[in-house]
Amino acid sequence: MSAPIAPLNAKKNPNAGVFDGIGLWLLSPSWIVIGVFLLLPVFMMLIFSFLTKEFRGGVIWEPTLAAYDQFLFDRGLFGDEPPTIEWTYITIFARSIWQAALATLFCLIIGFPTAYYIATRSARSRSVWLFLITIPYWVNLLIRTVSMKFLIRDTGPLNQFLMSTGVIDSPIHIVNTNFAVQLGLFYSYLPFMVLPIYAAVERYNFALSEAAWDLYADRWTTLRKILIPVVKPGIIAGCILVFVPSLGAFLAPDLLGGAKTFMIGSLIEEQFKGNAGNWPFGAAASMILLSMVLIVLMFYARQQTRAQAGAR
Repeated sequence: MSAPIAPLNAKKNPNAGVFDGIGLWLLSPSWIVIGVFLLLPVFMMLIFSFLTKEFRGGVIWEPTLAAYDQFLFDRGLFGDEPPTIEWTYITIFARSIWQAALATLFCLIIGFPTAYYIATRSARSRSVWLFLITIPYWVNLLIRTVSMKFLIRDTGPLNQFLMSTGVIDSPIHIVNTNFAVQLGLFYSYLPFMVLPIYAAVERYNFALSEAAWDLYADRWTTLRKILIPVVKPGIIAGCILVFVPSLGAFLAPDLLGGAKTFMIGSLIEEQFKGNAGNWPFGAAASMILLSMVLIVLMFYARQQTRAQAGAR
């Protein structure tokens, strides 16, 4: 009599079935952390956005849509005038989207060739380059942003060097400009672009490029039609990892920018600071920002689903 044949699953995974029945218990610590530190604060912000402002800060537990109305409409100083569109906050949000998009574009322009270069080096060289990319981020973001302000201020080392070499005759005013904010965002989030693209390029099969060259494709055609489509998931992931935190950043606008570079993060931070803060309005602005981020993430998830469906 022949011996029974072992199931295929047992051969592939000898531990299959060991944790059957306790999978939910294994996940419970993660769900507790997500619920307490993510879902609960978001739910609190949602509730606060529909409450009434307390005169000395905080909220009064009386439901109202005043915070969202304040964001969208201007009803005059005493609130008794016909409503008009409130362009101040809409402009701040539009400026934030523009700044975040530019930071994402600049990080992509610099990050893609950097990631490609690192991924095509030897294993030892790659470790060194990755170490150099990440070592500045061992220092707190606040300290790095203050250091950036010291570097680019009118009497800072950058202007002093340019003046001493005769490149310029007078200091270049960089601080409190949109360029300074862009510089801060670019410096803060560049590794978030480099690392996902590096991971995608590292898995890339360079035999595809060699086949394209054998078929007389030039470098640009190979890059555009073969390399970029293959590493597209890493590019999209990098863009999201840069765009989302840039959208809500407040350190770079506060320290490197001025009143004309006010962004969403600074607006929200101001509403929760001091006794004059408007907590419901800050919560409403936070929920609007969260909705924008969710739209971006849903777009990414949809693109990923389409890519996986196309691969099948």
